[in-house]
Amino acid sequence: MTKKTVKTKQITLLSILLTGLILPTLAQAEIYKTVDANGNVTYSNVKIKGAKKLDLEPADTSFGTNSSGESKRTPQAKNPTPANFPKVDSGTQNQRDGKRKEILQGELDAEKKALDDAKKAYAEGESNPEVFKTKDGKTLRNVSKFDEKMKTLQADVDAHQRNIDLLQKEINATN
Repeated sequence: MTKKTVKTKQITLLSILLTGLILPTLAQAEIYKTVDANGNVTYSNVKIKGAKKLDLEPADTSFGTNSSGESKRTPQAKNPTPANFPKVDSGTQNQRDGKRKEILQGELDAEKKALDDAKKAYAEGESNPEVFKTKDGKTLRNVSKFDEKMKTLQADVDAHQRNIDLLQKEINATN
């Protein structure tokens, strides 16, 4: 290698290294908040007269996992409910939960009926193969058309079964 090539590679490597060190600090921006006379809130990265600087924690870019892929969250890691957070009394919450369970049960009943209908359609489709007549009057089965029809009917049955499973799981979670 020539001296010029080595020098160019060194400069390139140094540039990449410096860019890697500088960019993260440039990405850290200051955020300011202002509220005008009408109560409109404005957030900006440019300081405006009367704006207050917000102290924000850096964004968590790990998506809830540590370097080994395990979850970082623990029950103690949750933020406490703010004191001014609206509270609902237990009677009202029980009413809401009861209504939600009633709605879910109605959806489950409708899905079970739809599953029964889909199973009947599947059985009916299975007993009626797709056929066609040739020019000389012979009746032949159209296997590919039949397979496609059955595939669609099976997908319908599977979708209703998945919905039932999910609704049942949600109902069980409300108990």
